[in-house]
Amino acid sequence: MRDLVKRYGDRRVVDQVSFDVPPGSVLALLGMNGAGKTTTVECIEGFREPDGGEVRVLGLDPRRDRDAVVARMGVMLQEGGAYQAATPQELLGLYARFYPSPRPVGELLALVGLEQVAGTRYRSLSGGERQRLNLALALVGRPEVVILDEPTAGMDPQARRATWEHVRGLRDGGAAVLLTTHFMEEAERLADTVAVIDQGKLLALDTPAALIASSAPNRLLVTTPAVIDPAALAAAISAPVAVEAVGRLAVEAGPDAIPLVSAWFAEQGLPLTGVSAGGGGLEDAFLRLTARPR
Repeated sequence: MRDLVKRYGDRRVVDQVSFDVPPGSVLALLGMNGAGKTTTVECIEGFREPDGGEVRVLGLDPRRDRDAVVARMGVMLQEGGAYQAATPQELLGLYARFYPSPRPVGELLALVGLEQVAGTRYRSLSGGERQRLNLALALVGRPEVVILDEPTAGMDPQARRATWEHVRGLRDGGAAVLLTTHFMEEAERLADTVAVIDQGKLLALDTPAALIASSAPNRLLVTTPAVIDPAALAAAISAPVAVEAVGRLAVEAGPDAIPLVSAWFAEQGLPLTGVSAGGGGLEDAFLRLTARPR
């Protein structure tokens, strides 16, 4: 995508956004509600026509070359819109007829754990089961490009973790995966690259680790299974130390303090499981990037 622009009236909801999703990678597109994520995704899917810039999927124009793109793309929408009286078995069988070399229906049902409800009507499925079915429908045609819009919304923790494994499997199989999510842990664990947009503009495009580090250059995250006295550590390194959670400390210091922290733990004979710059995780990085006067 190069300099994508989309307007609704006089308002630019997507304003010169550019990024790539190479084969065998996952890009997480993050933004608050109304940031322009859905419009961006709809332009990639060919549902909306850009007002400026260029979008290419597998080298093709998703609107002009729609038939060729659709055959090689899998899309999981926020709301699947499936026929309420149909069963997962019937819906997957129907979708399989749209592709030249579909995955077997039984294989897909097993993949997303819906064998036990294969004959249940869609309207009787739980929210999490519907999400898993929508994922299976996106994978019927063995897609080379997969777009997942809030894929784990409504899922229980077990189903969410299983879906994460499916996403990793798609990436490892060579697919280009574009993911939108409000779960920052999901993006941090799955994405090779994170794109943050706000008010239609691209604010950041980098790896999760780089975004976390750059958003808080004078902050360290320290993890340890030991119970320590933060005041003692603070006195030793001459920097404020706060306990964020059990086993997790925030140190208001830059990367130069990492050797001091490590040395203090060694002197005290305490285990240190991690110390990294820019502590706080992707959620903190996202909040810093998108912070603005309210």
